[in-house]
Amino acid sequence: MTTDLYLVTDMEPLDINTSVVEAQQLFNNVTYSHFPVIKEEVYQGCIAETDIRCYESDKTLVHYQYALEGFYVREDANWLDILEAFAQNNSNLIPVLDHNNTYQGFFELKDIMNLFNQTPFLSEPGHILIVEKGFMDYSFSEISQIIESNSSRILGVFVSNLQNDVAQVTLKITNSDINTIVQTFRRYSYNIVSQHSEDSFLNNLKDRSKYLDKYLNI
Repeated sequence: MTTDLYLVTDMEPLDINTSVVEAQQLFNNVTYSHFPVIKEEVYQGCIAETDIRCYESDKTLVHYQYALEGFYVREDANWLDILEAFAQNNSNLIPVLDHNNTYQGFFELKDIMNLFNQTPFLSEPGHILIVEKGFMDYSFSEISQIIESNSSRILGVFVSNLQNDVAQVTLKITNSDINTIVQTFRRYSYNIVSQHSEDSFLNNLKDRSKYLDKYLNI
């Protein structure tokens, strides 16, 4: 998926000699968490909206150059790298540079998220399945084999959590017999994190629990 159409070029970046007052006024009129700063077309970094509020109004940005945050993406970065940059820098704006560090424009988070919404992972109908297993024990090849051996296909998969050497993997699969797939994962020692009404194993446990409660209350 191309990101060229989402490059914002109609807003001029701040110059390093811009006054703090002007920068504050800019942030009063936009909803960006950061804004790019340049010096003679060369990117210097981003000024944070939370920082600019604390600066002395009679100064210019050059006095606070030390506080600029230097994150950016290259003009040929793919959309997933761009999305990662947004997440790592806790920003809703990412400057775009060419390979000479010349400023080209910026991406907005909402536009890149829109690209993600167009992927089959979100746009195609199917089941969301979340499984977990030891980080050294699971493999994507094994997960794929389990899914495909049950006449289903993977629409998307990623590691959604990694804690205490346990990997949690989120899958989007085509519509199929989810109960059979869930039971197969259990046979391969995967823990099923997501809840599924078709899960016969859990339904049996619930029925037995109700029976036990009824027996104990006699």
